[in-house]
Amino acid sequence: MKIQGTSLLAALCAGAVLAATAVTGGAAAQPASPSSVTTTPFTTPNTDGCPQKTTPPAPVDSSEVPAPGSTTPKPLAVPTPAVGGSRLGECGLVLPKGAPAVPQDISSTAWLVADVDSGEVLAAKDPHGRYRPASTIKLLLAIVALRNLDLDTVVTGTQADADVDGTRVGIGPGGRYSNRQLMQALIMASGNDAAHALATQLGGDDAAVAKMNELAKSLYLLDTRAATPSGLDGPGMSTSAYDLSAAFREAMTIPLFAELIHTEQVDFPGYPRDPKIPEDKDHPGFVIANDNHLLYNYDGALGGKTGFTDDSRHTFAAAAERNGRRLSIVLLQGEVLPIRPWQQAARLLDYGFALPRDAQVGALPSRNGDSPGPTAPLASPPPKDDAAPAAESGNGGIRTALLAAGLLAILALVLYVHRRTSRRR
Repeated sequence: MKIQGTSLLAALCAGAVLAATAVTGGAAAQPASPSSVTTTPFTTPNTDGCPQKTTPPAPVDSSEVPAPGSTTPKPLAVPTPAVGGSRLGECGLVLPKGAPAVPQDISSTAWLVADVDSGEVLAAKDPHGRYRPASTIKLLLAIVALRNLDLDTVVTGTQADADVDGTRVGIGPGGRYSNRQLMQALIMASGNDAAHALATQLGGDDAAVAKMNELAKSLYLLDTRAATPSGLDGPGMSTSAYDLSAAFREAMTIPLFAELIHTEQVDFPGYPRDPKIPEDKDHPGFVIANDNHLLYNYDGALGGKTGFTDDSRHTFAAAAERNGRRLSIVLLQGEVLPIRPWQQAARLLDYGFALPRDAQVGALPSRNGDSPGPTAPLASPPPKDDAAPAAESGNGGIRTALLAAGLLAILALVLYVHRRTSRRR
């Protein structure tokens, strides 16, 4: 091995970076957030006066302007008493008696911590305040699709799939995709193109949205109305921290959902060249990575769902397990300052795990809305060691390779120094 001058320095720098990346869990290899920089300092809005009791905050763009001939739906009725218990009708911080102060640096306007298994709500802020869900509404689409579509069915990608707005995983016209792969793209990478392909099989966007809203009503999610399958903003769209927590808990009863939110990377198919474009070439398959940074950086993370639009800001739903207890966290209208949403989620999960086991301020609904408790046995993701080969070849394999590269760089330095010293002697 021959390393000289700047080559040695480059090797050392590369080795150090690679080794550091391996030690930190490969976070540097994860996809960037849709909005990673904010220029205006942000503080948590005060919700004590219930500003979002009936509708989300005013939009900042024209995404919710109804189509010609249509009107914006009226706000959903506000249930009285509040679903989940009287305390959840409060709009500010809702904490158990004697609970410590909530963590600092939480810029999310509304949030809720719940026990995934028992349905108990441990703590919240503006739990029934109405906000936009962004891609977290894909929880409802995922439930509908997983319960109505054959996962082994293979569909052909269309130009309409590829042309959808927002985040796309990379579906191409003529590509062949199983519904299982579309679910991977939907849940792991938040692909709006995958949402379109799944909605098409459910009868189209309008039919899929109708099924999502029927599901919301059946789960007693009375603050929630989907306007698009993907979570792109539309007229009348709304949800609450309470409703998203209940939707996430329902999704966790489906084993494949629990598995996919816990999966770090999978291979995804490519698609053929367009014969109408002479210079086009076949598009090879690629690897998609889970976009939830909590999964890579929080001990016991089970996974979750991220979301972002200009109107909704950052939204987040996730869960983690510690000492046999599983807690979920939902954030709505969050910002990346002073810390990123997944870090805010981590602090609130720590807060929830530190509360006494009997601490609660309310409960998530069961299917009939009458009492807390699972709607079905709750699923757990498979252990990392038992994951599918595609998942095993994801970040775990990358970390091992990066660590090996760092060690090789260190070995090169040792050999170089030894040779130089020997010549000087």
